[in-house]
Amino acid sequence: MNPTLTRGITLLLAITSAMAVATVYFAQPLLESIAADLGVAQQQIGRAVGATQAGYALGLLLIVPLGDLIDRKRLLLGQLLCSALALVGVGMAPGWSMLLLALAITGLLAVMVQGMVAHAASLAAPGQQGQAVGTVTSGVVLGILLARLASGGLADLAGWRSVYLVAAALLVLLALVLWRSLPTGQPPTLQAGYRALIVAQFSLYRHDRLLRQRGLFGVLIFAAFSVLWSAMVMPLSAAPLALSHTEIGLFGLAGVAGTLAAARAGRLADHGQGQRTTGWALALLTLSWLPTAFVGQSLMAFVLGVLMLDFAVQAVHVTSQSLLLAGRGAMASRLIGAYMCCYSLGSGLGAVLASWVYAHGGWAAVCGLGMGISALALGYWLWLQRARAAEAALQCSGQNL
Repeated sequence: MNPTLTRGITLLLAITSAMAVATVYFAQPLLESIAADLGVAQQQIGRAVGATQAGYALGLLLIVPLGDLIDRKRLLLGQLLCSALALVGVGMAPGWSMLLLALAITGLLAVMVQGMVAHAASLAAPGQQGQAVGTVTSGVVLGILLARLASGGLADLAGWRSVYLVAAALLVLLALVLWRSLPTGQPPTLQAGYRALIVAQFSLYRHDRLLRQRGLFGVLIFAAFSVLWSAMVMPLSAAPLALSHTEIGLFGLAGVAGTLAAARAGRLADHGQGQRTTGWALALLTLSWLPTAFVGQSLMAFVLGVLMLDFAVQAVHVTSQSLLLAGRGAMASRLIGAYMCCYSLGSGLGAVLASWVYAHGGWAAVCGLGMGISALALGYWLWLQRARAAEAALQCSGQNL
């Protein structure tokens, strides 16, 4: 790697990314407690996750592209401090409407994660961007999964509000460490104004075919991911299992396998294996819903399903980012922002659908929904492979004429 991106700096970015992304996912194991505390109906509580993801999507469109226009270090530090204030707002929210607003602002500012991924990619040496993205994304994976464990444990000890107040203090601490340690990197070369930058962000969807393809994968895989993690608290906390917040959070440890997928997928993408990795991962994602469906009969089968799902989702996620950023560091922030907007759309949609489907059809219906979404992603990949093969054959026949 470029000497600017040392192992220590990469680790620091991964840790900060873990903490930042955790703020988006703290609510998932706490939904029952939040609903009880604020008097919210079960079929509506999924909106708490949806509000966070809606804010996240807006931040991806309006904030992440700024990394191509202004200094990324200053942008990240500002987001960390503002995010700490938003978390205090969540922890002190007096009612449902104020909670949704504070969660939306939290999601809006949590897009600093993508700024860190883009910063790591821009600091990495050519040919090693996939490895850099994979390492930082490993932190993101750990943050998503361990957020559930940490929030569940804190909620059992001091209530759900304490989760957000503690997180706010940790973000302030990380801001101080980053201020002293994070390199500034190359100054932005883009000369356009903010309005032109946002217009350029939207134009990427029209002009970049790879972004459209990987964006659709992002919508589908993270919808499936959110279906599982938003709804699993319902059967796990209900009789006969009746698990506590801490015990439910422990299931996040099963998903640590996703960190292995993140690191390995980045290296495979660097070696030209991104498409094949995507196909195998999507097949695994579709199959993961079979053992997951047996949560009432076997917790071991459920853990296996969680392992398979998290491994598959992170493999596709890192592969997509690595392919998008390869050789395009100058526009890394815009590409990541555009791609991750698709991710956020899928996550929010999955959370809202999962709570509604569970209320009307139970856990079996949720698993059917997740498998259907996963199979759709696999079918799309197969269609793309056939289209590429047909295009290659057409070009070959044209050359032989």
